Amino acid sequence: MQERQGHVNNFRMQNPVKLCTSLLKSGALGRSLFNKTILPATVISKRGINKRKDEPVVTQHGLFSLPTKWMKYNDIVYPPQKEGEPRRPAEICYVKLHQKYSPDKLWYTAKMIRGMSIDEALKQLSFDKHKGAKIIKEALLEAQEMAVRDFNVEFKSNLWIESSNTGKGKVVKGITKKNPGIIHYRYSHYFVRLREGTPPKDYYPRRPTGYEKMEDYIKEQRSRRIKFDL
Repeated sequence: MQERQGHVNNFRMQNPVKLCTSLLKSGALGRSLFNKTILPATVISKRGINKRKDEPVVTQHGLFSLPTKWMKYNDIVYPPQKEGEPRRPAEICYVKLHQKYSPDKLWYTAKMIRGMSIDEALKQLSFDKHKGAKIIKEALLEAQEMAVRDFNVEFKSNLWIESSNTGKGKVVKGITKKNPGIIHYRYSHYFVRLREGTPPKDYYPRRPTGYEKMEDYIKEQRSRRIKFDL
């Protein structure tokens, strides 16, 4: 017991930098603290520490997971179609990962292009001066190229945006220079699904006009019946 207390007191008397260096060389601190930040993903998986389903990626800021389920929609194989059925249009899912932009700000631009044809979406994004428009435009061009190359889409203009969403990426903490405090650098993911064909007339459910509401009301009133009548 006395030997252990003396060992702890020796650690307390040491310089913090020398203490961390000695712990790193011995491997005691690396196994407990730095396993989730600087060790390669293969080493972590062999030791059984990382049990997440997403693929870990080691960056300069640490270990972060990537969303892998979205791209698996491209691997779906549908059963053969019967004779006389209309041709099933192609669907292409694409994701652009870890973009240095807030996901809340990127959502407004992603919502704007839903239901548009890809040519119209690229045209609208070219007039937008926000950084998110540039990110989404690059993602659409990459998804369009992938559709022609990997999914046998004949005409690259014959596509429309079926789904356009954003997701939260990694968050890196930093320290402000002037006033001491913590600042968060937020990253975002962009998810898009392209569908072959022409876009629908109404992507969102259309609100009925006043005349349509009046006709529905009159029809409802005329369809009334008295219960238990003769």
